[in-house]
Amino acid sequence: MSEKISVLVSEKEVDERIEAMGKQISKDYEGRQVHLICILKGGAFFMCELAKRITVPVSLDFMSVSSYGDGTSSSGVVRIAKDLDESIEGKDVLIVEDIIDSGRTLYYLMDTLRQRHPKSLHLCTLLDKPERREKEVRVDYVGFEIPDEFVVGYGLDYAQKYRNLPYIGVVEGVE
Repeated sequence: MSEKISVLVSEKEVDERIEAMGKQISKDYEGRQVHLICILKGGAFFMCELAKRITVPVSLDFMSVSSYGDGTSSSGVVRIAKDLDESIEGKDVLIVEDIIDSGRTLYYLMDTLRQRHPKSLHLCTLLDKPERREKEVRVDYVGFEIPDEFVVGYGLDYAQKYRNLPYIGVVEGVE
């Protein structure tokens, strides 16, 4: 491994922010059930930790939607590799994503899911890179706004490596 990883957001900071997000989501969905849709693979770590901190009833489903290859930038081609297992019609849906940068993937996904008639549809992300935005998407819950750096850890990867880091790190030494 020629890459070097420097800590951007510590494990403690990530844990504290997810706790706060769980409390806010619980308050916002009080008296209702929230249906979490995890965007694989990166969102799995975040969604598991977030779901444990939500106090209202939770149901889960998973999608694999991607616009990345093995590189460090978006390919621009959005594809659904794994669709939902059940209908979201009439449900309060919260999409759980690891990171939003260009917005292309989430713009496409939000449009696709709206056509399935959920009761409500909101977006939650651990990391947001607003300066990279090409497509405007409304993000309802943001863990951290981060600079335009290539990051790994807590589910985010570089060529399928580093997902298991317990913090968010910046990758140095990649092109």
